[in-house]
Amino acid sequence: MSSETKPSIGEMMAATVPMARTLNLEFGETSPERAVVRLPDQADYHNHVGGPHAGAMFTLAESASGAIVLAAFGDQLSRAVPLAVRAEIGYKKLAMGPVTATAELGRPIAEIVAQLDAGERPEFPVNVAITREDGAVTGEMTIVWTLRPNAPAA
Repeated sequence: MSSETKPSIGEMMAATVPMARTLNLEFGETSPERAVVRLPDQADYHNHVGGPHAGAMFTLAESASGAIVLAAFGDQLSRAVPLAVRAEIGYKKLAMGPVTATAELGRPIAEIVAQLDAGERPEFPVNVAITREDGAVTGEMTIVWTLRPNAPAA
């Protein structure tokens, strides 16, 4: 499949993750090094103080983490399924208006793939910063992911 017909990670996420579509998430940079996803300012997803609801920001950050996992490990999908294991989020400042989540892997890709090659089920953190348009960090999230090896064919 040529790169001209291959869907982007953002398009794949929107097609397969209904919450990404529901929140109208905008996928920017999606590389194995970094994923950037934006949550537009939408009144339907505001909280009691007029900013993005905490649940919407959680989904934004988790979606950014999923995008980087797909970018980093898309070539492993034939033998393993990426799954979020656990997540922790800290809300640091009031978020108002559109917010952006920037995700980065917490371990080298080669190290994670080596564990998969050894028959292990690797776990790895993805660290996400959520920022307002003025650059202030409004939240930080760590999502621990795993690559669950597929069961061998019978």
